[in-house]
Amino acid sequence: MKKTIHFLLMTVACLFSTVIMAQSTIKGTIIDAELNAPLPGANIVEKGTTNGISSDFDGNFTLTTEASSGSVVISYVGYGPVTISFNGDTNLGDIKLTPDNSLSEILIIGSGVIDLAEGRKTPIAVSTIKANQIQEKTGNSDLPEVLKSTPSVQSVQGGGFGEGQLFLRGFDQTNTAFMLNGQPINSPEDGRMFWSNWSGVLDVAQAVQVQRGLGSSKLAISSVGGTVNIVTKTIDKREGGFVQQMVANDNYTKTTASYSTGLMESGWAFSALLGHWQGDGYVDDTDGQGQTYFISLGYKPNENNIFNFMITGAPQWHATSGFFDLDDLLANGRRYNNAYSNVDSPNLLQSGKYPSGRNIYHKPVANLSWDLTISDESSLSSVLYASVGRGAFASTITSGGVPTYARGSNNNHNWYGLVSNFNTKLNENLSLNVGADVRLYNGIHFRSVNEFLSVSSVQGFNDSNSNVNVLTNTFGGINPWNLTFNPNDDHSQRFGYDYEEDINYLGVFGQLEYSNDAFSAFFQGSASTQSHLRTEYKEVQVAGQPEESEKVNNTGFNVKAGASYNLNPSNVVFANVGYYSRQPFHSDLFVDDRNSNQLNPLVKGNQKITGLEAGYRFLGDVVSANLNIYHTTWNDRIDYSSDDTDNDGLDDEFTQTSPLKQVHMGVELELFTRPTNGLNINGFVSVGNWEYDGNITTRTTDDTGALISNGATSYIDGAKIGQAAQFTAGVSADYEICPRLKIGANWNQYDNLYGNADFGGSEFSTANNRGTIKLPSYDTVDTGVSYKWPLGKDDENSLQFRVNIYNVFDEVYIENARDNEHVDAGDTAWKGVNVENGVRFGYGRTWNFSMRFNF
Repeated sequence: MKKTIHFLLMTVACLFSTVIMAQSTIKGTIIDAELNAPLPGANIVEKGTTNGISSDFDGNFTLTTEASSGSVVISYVGYGPVTISFNGDTNLGDIKLTPDNSLSEILIIGSGVIDLAEGRKTPIAVSTIKANQIQEKTGNSDLPEVLKSTPSVQSVQGGGFGEGQLFLRGFDQTNTAFMLNGQPINSPEDGRMFWSNWSGVLDVAQAVQVQRGLGSSKLAISSVGGTVNIVTKTIDKREGGFVQQMVANDNYTKTTASYSTGLMESGWAFSALLGHWQGDGYVDDTDGQGQTYFISLGYKPNENNIFNFMITGAPQWHATSGFFDLDDLLANGRRYNNAYSNVDSPNLLQSGKYPSGRNIYHKPVANLSWDLTISDESSLSSVLYASVGRGAFASTITSGGVPTYARGSNNNHNWYGLVSNFNTKLNENLSLNVGADVRLYNGIHFRSVNEFLSVSSVQGFNDSNSNVNVLTNTFGGINPWNLTFNPNDDHSQRFGYDYEEDINYLGVFGQLEYSNDAFSAFFQGSASTQSHLRTEYKEVQVAGQPEESEKVNNTGFNVKAGASYNLNPSNVVFANVGYYSRQPFHSDLFVDDRNSNQLNPLVKGNQKITGLEAGYRFLGDVVSANLNIYHTTWNDRIDYSSDDTDNDGLDDEFTQTSPLKQVHMGVELELFTRPTNGLNINGFVSVGNWEYDGNITTRTTDDTGALISNGATSYIDGAKIGQAAQFTAGVSADYEICPRLKIGANWNQYDNLYGNADFGGSEFSTANNRGTIKLPSYDTVDTGVSYKWPLGKDDENSLQFRVNIYNVFDEVYIENARDNEHVDAGDTAWKGVNVENGVRFGYGRTWNFSMRFNF
């Protein structure tokens, strides 16, 4: 009996020691292949077992295996799995995962000129939206809606397709720099962004990164509020594609197809995407339709050179909504729109009406990129780009109450540029970047007849001597393709205004960065020169002889510096400081840039921006956090506003201010948690205090340039800056209920939202100003469900289904106000807001459903 017991004990001990000896320790770091950033929460499982672990917030993992050799499978929701063999204790190093959707396994061409936050050791305040998140959550929305669940960002949807706006730390789109693969895409004339021109950009986006504040861009750009980097696909490493069909509220439908050859043995690669969309619009009679195209041709002759040619565009037209007083919207509902006419035309909306305003535009963008690896330490990236924009805003003109023709306000351009960046590693700790940025821009602006409705010709005054031409040609009409290939180049068929502007820009930039395991510091600087020339074709002394303005040359620069220190692997602190001397926009330089070569006497010099920011990052196994504080001062900027005083749908009064000052300060907190495998719960809160500092004077003209008033003082000191909520917060969660089935939701709260300051208004006529009106706070909830159905033994062929519901509880809210009418005795108010204010309501409950076949 004792021998039997002894034998059993010895057997168990041997088996136990065998198991111990058979175990191995596997280590590694999971990396996002697109942006070279850690992937927290990735699953690492020993193949053939249930033994697994998740990566921490720094992407690291350590797994003790049950066998001494075998394979581990590494996976992450939305990314393609990777299987790696091991034999004994193994350090796998960096393991790169790529998204398993249409933008998977991308080679980023021209990466040296795409200033992503990961390209610099010293941190910044940043949020990144990946391709799989864009695919799931975009639906039929503009890009600003995708970014609304990041700190200090507010998205305003607007009245029609492509009319959304983004506010970042209280600054509008004219003062947030938007970059497409490293090239600036804000209008050089006034900094504006029109999302209708970029309606297809999310179809080809690989990632979108929001850099709040100073950012990491080395270019001299308009990044007062921050920088938004859009990185598109270029070359796929493998062959594949997809076909997707989407349907949504208000008869919206969108069909998209993409195919890529992958990187072939010959070194060539080809990718293409085509799409078509159309819908009635959430607001009544705001129909629209358009196409998306993307073509990429790449060539990799050897390991040291990669070339890529890309062209993309999104021709579209959409009807626009009017801006209505609050009492009209309360009486008629938030879909209310009366901006239409009843006429006979082949270009009617689905309702049989003709829109009072229609946006038509096509902006193809092409670039040629070259990445040269000179050595292990040095590389050169260059991007040559071009954009040719053609389009108009077509307004219905009436005579005696009868619509007669559609008048096009044309805004065409020819834009060419080059960005080149040389990067070298001077030693183990020191790196240097230097480069150049060249932009040549020609803007072409005039009015024309784009469609005859009840007449066959129009008489138009086309010079200051009141010479009249008979206008009989509609050229490209209201079709964006026709406007591209049949533009109006005949000055005798233009009227109202007719001018061009040439804006040339040359900049140089550089960055020096030091880094070791615990500390990093950088210094960054750029200098630029701009020239502005305006050519007038209508308001001239001699018909047919254009007159040029005085040529304006101005220089600008910016400097940025910062440092970070790793207290330990889980705690990092950093601080950055920057100063911008930014040239005024072209539209600031002239008294009335539509009708006159006269320079604006109020513009005295460059705008001056000073930014201070500091941050703390915590990286834990279950919880990670980012804390940022900022202070931005914007001096000597000119504000330009317009008003429709006779309510005919056309602005006829224009006001410019003397240099004014804004101060924006605030704090932002982000939390990322992964309580269990498959569950992510994230949150953020941002608290801002944005005010005007000091008083200003104003100058007002009518639509002919005639002076209405000059030198009036506007007491705006201490007034809150409106249009964007100064308090935002949100919580988002997604849970993988079972393999390939995921559900998610997000809640967003907005408060301390103010009206738009009217600098010429009575509320600012005395030193004791009444300030800007406060709008009601509001919150929204969105949700979505997705499922991926594998077809066959692998995941290369699959069907994906996605349902999104936005504003689930159908919240009624004002998202912004055009006016600043306070509530006085006897006034009617809704939630504390005077109903005579022009406002926009946010959209009610909307939805979309998509089905996608990946092959």
